[in-house]
Amino acid sequence: MATLLHIDSSVFPAGASTSRAVTDAFRKAWEEQHPEGTVIYRDLAANPVPHITADAHTAGFADPAAHSPEQADAFAARVQLIEELEQADAVLIGAPMYNFSIPSTLKAWLDNVVLIGRTAMTEDSKVKGTPVTVVASRGGSYAPGTPREGYEYVQTYLKAIFTDTLAVDLHFIVPELTMAPHNPAMTELVPLFEASRERALQDASAKAKEVAERLAA
Repeated sequence: MATLLHIDSSVFPAGASTSRAVTDAFRKAWEEQHPEGTVIYRDLAANPVPHITADAHTAGFADPAAHSPEQADAFAARVQLIEELEQADAVLIGAPMYNFSIPSTLKAWLDNVVLIGRTAMTEDSKVKGTPVTVVASRGGSYAPGTPREGYEYVQTYLKAIFTDTLAVDLHFIVPELTMAPHNPAMTELVPLFEASRERALQDASAKAKEVAERLAA
């Protein structure tokens, strides 16, 4: 049966996080299609993964037989994350925008799973072509034509990682204006936020079903 790797990185809990609400909609639709399937779940806010260290980094380019004890321990934790990614038939990631970028916890996960010669820059990669859906929520709008278009670094960065480096099949769902209900200066934008959120929830359910059907074909 199909395996979904589901990663959340919002610092806010369910009920207070738009990215979590949207990833939850995707996961529920996925589980309806795969009731006997497997979901590997990581909440990077609740349980952060280790930031990449010199030992974990250098171990990735060295013969395992030559690893120092420190390299072996650090690389074992990294391999666990890589193996979770490799066994996934599809990947779902909640990636809210914080200070124009992704949460540091998500960056730490990426630093661990991007390994040249295994997951990256190789034709033998087991993650190549894997469908990856990223829920890239943000407090404002950074869409083309908006005043802050030039500050959109989340999708730009993740495209470089997922498409150009890991060679996966990447899809974005982008709920915008999530700060509108909380910022008095954005009150007039609340209807646009609500429409964006509803559209994202619908897109998440539709994408989950689409990916599930593709994998079943």
